[in-house]
Amino acid sequence: MANFIGLRFQPRLQICSSSSVTNHDTLSKLTLTKNWSNRGGGVKAPRRVVLGFGASFLSQFMSMAGVVIGSNNSFIASARIKGSSSVDQILKNVEWPEQFPFKEEDFQRYDESPDSVFYDAPRFVTHIDDPAIASLTKYYSTVFPPSNTAGVSILDMCSSWVSHFPSGYKQERVVGLGLNEEELKRNPVLTEFVVQDLNVNPTLPFEDNSFDIITNVVSVDYLKKPLDVFKEMRRTLRPGGLAIMSFSNRCFWTKAISIWTSTGDADHVMIVGSYFHYAGGFEPPQGVDISPNPGRSDPMYIVYSRKLSTA
Repeated sequence: MANFIGLRFQPRLQICSSSSVTNHDTLSKLTLTKNWSNRGGGVKAPRRVVLGFGASFLSQFMSMAGVVIGSNNSFIASARIKGSSSVDQILKNVEWPEQFPFKEEDFQRYDESPDSVFYDAPRFVTHIDDPAIASLTKYYSTVFPPSNTAGVSILDMCSSWVSHFPSGYKQERVVGLGLNEEELKRNPVLTEFVVQDLNVNPTLPFEDNSFDIITNVVSVDYLKKPLDVFKEMRRTLRPGGLAIMSFSNRCFWTKAISIWTSTGDADHVMIVGSYFHYAGGFEPPQGVDISPNPGRSDPMYIVYSRKLSTA
């Protein structure tokens, strides 16, 4: 296929969610688990997708909360999707279960061949459309420190030949960590790069408190060991440092983890938020919908958090 051999064109990757939230004006309702405590009853047995969460995921939350399946009372609240407010609110005041709710099989993939083989040939393409890219770049421009700020270090994790930073943006140290050397060499914002497969070795090869910002663009859905990676992000961020995970609904479907491909966009916000929460040492994560043209171009979402000053 052309996008496997690095031809320059805009690929249309598969939509990698079972119930993608792309048109907020027409989606009538989502069911959002905001309070995991048992309120004296249970909930009806879930379908395969409730808010897009897989049944195994939701049932784990229910079990941990002591919820009895089949009762008429419900501990899940309903929230309407309207504009960006829904995604912005998903991670507000969440009461998380005590234990990380996902199982090993949730991180399995259809294609378990080595990622180093899959990404061996460079792909000089972009995997989201131009409006989504422009929206992400605009977001970066609002949260990044000014270009050439003394002492600022940035890590672009799961990087490639382009990082979507603002045009001309420079810092003293911008490190790219990715899987393809040829792509990383072509990235103009990087001052250095490391080739490493985080699914084989999730340990980041950097000293503690190295970075002010860590970015990850449309790649969090490929991580098989997300908690290990997020703990490493916490270790290598400076106190107060910002981690920005951005994602859309497109991916290499065979390489995305099961819990991602079986759920929808709103769920992905909650999933990434859970990574921050259970890694520990981060402020409560927040979600932002930066989709430029809901229903007409690729959606774009941000989940971000800062390392606690005491972590």
